[in-house]
Amino acid sequence: MHIQFDHCVIHVSDWQRSNDFYARVMRAEVLQRDAGYAYRFGSVQLNCHGPGLNPTPLARIPVLPGGSDLCFVWDGPISAAQRHLTEQGVGVELGPVERNGAQGKGTSVYFRDPDGTLLEFISYQTMAE
Repeated sequence: MHIQFDHCVIHVSDWQRSNDFYARVMRAEVLQRDAGYAYRFGSVQLNCHGPGLNPTPLARIPVLPGGSDLCFVWDGPISAAQRHLTEQGVGVELGPVERNGAQGKGTSVYFRDPDGTLLEFISYQTMAE
């Protein structure tokens, strides 16, 4: 039996603002889901709870907007991720720093979405590339 990660959920406070950020900065495919949205990254998805939704079941203590911490693989050198964030007007909170991810050692930069969710781009390429 093979188990693979499918999706996780964040909470957003403003659909338009979050949809713009995740499409523009994170390069996600924005999908309408009933009264809400989801953000797809290849074969995994980030579902969203937000205004106008009453999802069930909920986590025992639902995550508030800005209460998540998510890491995304940047397919290229971390310097390109930093450049991309700067071009999109998103400040880097920390990095580049060495981190351990699912694929081993990498280099990361940390930043936040409009609700304050901590996001990380990790690159598994060397800094010299």
